[in-house]
Amino acid sequence: MSDYKVHPTAVVDDNVTIGKGSSIWHFSHIQPGAKIGEKCTLGQNVNVANNVVIGNFCKIQNNVSIYEGVTLEDYVFCGPSMVFTNILLPKCKYPQRGAEFYVNTLVKEGASIGANATIVCGTTIGKHCLIGAGTVVTKDVPDYALVVGNPGKVIGWVSEAGTRLNFEKDGTAYCEKSKKKYKLENSLVVEIN
Repeated sequence: MSDYKVHPTAVVDDNVTIGKGSSIWHFSHIQPGAKIGEKCTLGQNVNVANNVVIGNFCKIQNNVSIYEGVTLEDYVFCGPSMVFTNILLPKCKYPQRGAEFYVNTLVKEGASIGANATIVCGTTIGKHCLIGAGTVVTKDVPDYALVVGNPGKVIGWVSEAGTRLNFEKDGTAYCEKSKKKYKLENSLVVEIN
């Protein structure tokens, strides 16, 4: 008996690693070479492509495809029907099949991506950032950024817990939920002790 759960309708191909305590739900497909960490939840109709790496404690909501070239670090949240891409110039007449054509995307620890957001490949999504529902991300997102719109723009900053940060005159902010202090330096947010 395995130490993770796979719904009977899900398909898990050979040569897949699934961590302890993870759950894979209805009609999902995990393709060869994929690595899923511990205590992850993959909702209904999730596709994890070849060689994708998903960290620990990630939550992938329904109808998300994670294509080859995408890496999720620990504690990443992918909202329902959000979209990753992995090719910059998709053309049916001139197909680009194979890993040599894929443009990598990195989603760093604790990032949250809202429902129906689109992440254009080749971007790095910063630690603990919050990407609003429906946002189209076309460039790198800084750590702790709050990003919305099409194209996505930074409209503020959030704590590790996702609470909107309000900075004092000294450039610091405190989050009651995460019990952490943050500082705005050179238009970027860093965690301080």
